[in-house]
Amino acid sequence: MVPLGARVIAFISFFGFALVSTASSWALVQYGRLDPIVGALAGIIVFLALAQLRTSMMQAREREDNDDNFKDVRATNSAIQEALEATRIRLNDVTLAFDRKADEQTKKVTGELQLIEGLIREFAEGVGNKSKTAKPSAAAAAASPAASADVATLSDPAMLDLIRRALEENRVDLYLQPIVTLPQRRVRFYEAFTRLRSLDGSVIMPAQYIKVAGPAGLMSVIDNVLLFRCVQIVRRLTQKSREVAVFCNISGQTLNDAEFFPQFLDYMTANRDLASQIIFEFSQATLSEATVAAEANLRALAKLGFRLSLDQMSKLSLDYAKLKRLGFHFLKVRAEMLIFGMRRAGAAVAAEDFKDHLARNGLSLIVERIENEKTVVQLLEYNIDFGQGYLFAQPRPVRELSDVHDPRSRGGAVISPGLARRLAG
Repeated sequence: MVPLGARVIAFISFFGFALVSTASSWALVQYGRLDPIVGALAGIIVFLALAQLRTSMMQAREREDNDDNFKDVRATNSAIQEALEATRIRLNDVTLAFDRKADEQTKKVTGELQLIEGLIREFAEGVGNKSKTAKPSAAAAAASPAASADVATLSDPAMLDLIRRALEENRVDLYLQPIVTLPQRRVRFYEAFTRLRSLDGSVIMPAQYIKVAGPAGLMSVIDNVLLFRCVQIVRRLTQKSREVAVFCNISGQTLNDAEFFPQFLDYMTANRDLASQIIFEFSQATLSEATVAAEANLRALAKLGFRLSLDQMSKLSLDYAKLKRLGFHFLKVRAEMLIFGMRRAGAAVAAEDFKDHLARNGLSLIVERIENEKTVVQLLEYNIDFGQGYLFAQPRPVRELSDVHDPRSRGGAVISPGLARRLAG
């Protein structure tokens, strides 16, 4: 449809042409003494000539407008082509960067696995050399780990031999137990545990192997394996979500190991990008026996950005400000102690005020060993933020965790069954 303004202009133009042609016809008849019919024909010719002139001018203007529009279209098309080419180049760059990152990640995981294997080989050689100088006792021979399924009945020499074999043959499993928010029960952290396996598949719990592995100086080896496995699984978790962190337990023997701990710090320096995803946990007994050098090790970890956690609490009369200075961010207290044993533990405040007391010193409270709903109800009265225990989930081996973080939950990170098996060894 022709715009109203254009129609008005056309009407005015033709009206003007009519006036001019009429005036021309009248002048020719009046002053040129032409016949009126001839004068009228002359006026019509003038009108048609003016109309034709206007049409020609309008067509010329339309051609100019069309040329300008065509130039604009070509310029726009050229800009689109340039943008598409730039996008293609950026996409290629992103693809190459992603491939390089994936390759670097694969090399890092491969290197970590090789490091574990090398560590275990070195350990096996060291323990093997020691074992050559000491003949196994008759009890140890009779209770050979290869022949016994009941690890609870093993003597200390037989248990030591079982531990050695488990480490030498890489029969070390990583278990994870979730730590959830309350009252939502959303997974916020995981705690990592190591379990050893005998040749027949019997699981050796920490309470069974630590009392033998500790005096034999083997806890650094076990902590090494736990650490490397934690790094691997954290890298997998953080590909989907950086909200989830893993608590990694470190023994007192490892903290005080002058030979191992500098290497430990070097390794964590190389992996300091995971500082917000790995939390190192130490027992209260380890901290109470920490030397000046051990406290320096704790501060070195904190300086790298790693947070620390204190668990296995027996007393609550602590210098919490000092804990914060050492780098501690979390304190784990058993549910039973918080509800029934605050006075016996020497706490300076009541249970309902304990969380706020810690918060004033920069510490977060995690209540562990929660086993029933009645306990949860009591803890909610204390406004507890984090809980851990069999009520929410038992520790499960990574090789069985096809849904370490269910995508239907609010976290979103997933470990596939194949990846879980790979991480489990």
